[in-house]
Amino acid sequence: MFDLILDYLSKLGLSGLLVGVFIEAMGLPFPGGIMVVITGILVEQGRLNFSAVLLTTLAGYTAGSLTAYIIGRYLGQPFFIRCGKLLHVSPEQLTKAQTWLDHSAPAFIVFGRFLPGLSNLTPYMAGVSRIGAGFFLFYNSIFALSWGFLYMMVGMFFGHNYQLIASYLNSKLPLVGLGLLVLYFVILYAKRHLKKGIKNI
Repeated sequence: MFDLILDYLSKLGLSGLLVGVFIEAMGLPFPGGIMVVITGILVEQGRLNFSAVLLTTLAGYTAGSLTAYIIGRYLGQPFFIRCGKLLHVSPEQLTKAQTWLDHSAPAFIVFGRFLPGLSNLTPYMAGVSRIGAGFFLFYNSIFALSWGFLYMMVGMFFGHNYQLIASYLNSKLPLVGLGLLVLYFVILYAKRHLKKGIKNI
């Protein structure tokens, strides 16, 4: 697959990356992350520009996420009932995603993308819940920039060990995302209790 994607990106360049990341952001089964890693290799080789690749990744991810958000907003829950199999979504996953989203929308939008079973639901559920588009795009951009930068750097610095690094990222990122999410809720919990303590003084 590596050689196939490398050949694809070598021929199509940034336009090929844009399409791949767009599909990835919509939650469809597609190796968008691998494509970003490979563009990092091409950047290191001087065949692509770093800033152009990062901006293209952000644009593709934003466009794909916004498309999914609009689908969720205007088609709602019936869309998942009809098309859930395409996105590998079960009713249980929907319930779990909605619970997390109700608890903390920013954490769900940023960290939900790291978690198996929730990553492909994030933009759709944001739309279903009618979160403001600007609010969604702001937090989605935080993830998109972090994700794009991380995967590019992997390609730039570890290109010769690509398969090993890609495997490590795919296995460890969910744990990293879960750890960050737990940390977020710990901080949120601590702030709330600190405020209560100050009020009681």
